[in-house]
Amino acid sequence: MKRRDALKLATLALTLPAASLARAQTSYTVLNPPQPGDDPGKIEVIEFFHYGCPHCRDFDPLISDWKKKLPADVAFRAVPAIWNNAQLTGLARLYYATEVSEQLDAIHAAVFVAVQDEKRPLFTEEQVRDWVSGKVADPAKFMDAYKSFGVNSMLQRADQLARAMKIQGVPTVVIDGKYVTSASLSGSHQNTLKVADELIARARQERGAK
Repeated sequence: MKRRDALKLATLALTLPAASLARAQTSYTVLNPPQPGDDPGKIEVIEFFHYGCPHCRDFDPLISDWKKKLPADVAFRAVPAIWNNAQLTGLARLYYATEVSEQLDAIHAAVFVAVQDEKRPLFTEEQVRDWVSGKVADPAKFMDAYKSFGVNSMLQRADQLARAMKIQGVPTVVIDGKYVTSASLSGSHQNTLKVADELIARARQERGAK
């Protein structure tokens, strides 16, 4: 989803271009300058997404299966897009609260459903507290995580990353802080992951050559 359309959240569907062999050479872009990862010893893969994006929802089960098969020298993390938008900031805070409270596997998919199908405005503390009750074992602990300093720091870091990596749409995948791919570049979500595999291999070769 393009940045300018983020306010529409669950109602907007972008048209993805068809896959084309003629576009194979433009299936990714290169960041200049590249951005360092959290662990210099690993090839970092970052998926930028947000819960209101229907394409992110479609991509989620594909990348969830894909990341389970990544080799030991690759580290994966998801980063919610914010783009100086209050609603997206609220959804990003919810994502990080699920991560910190170790509830990501339990309710990650349910957040997509709540935002996109049920049109739940999960943007504020009150809205999230009401929704999460009954969905996690300890709602009070979850809300403590939601309001925590650690989550505030994660939100700041997410915004910094998106700016540094010039993220303009989601879902977007960044490999080793340098290579950027997405369905709009590769032609499809499936192709995005194929390109990501190729770029991981390329990054590994480049690291070995240094």
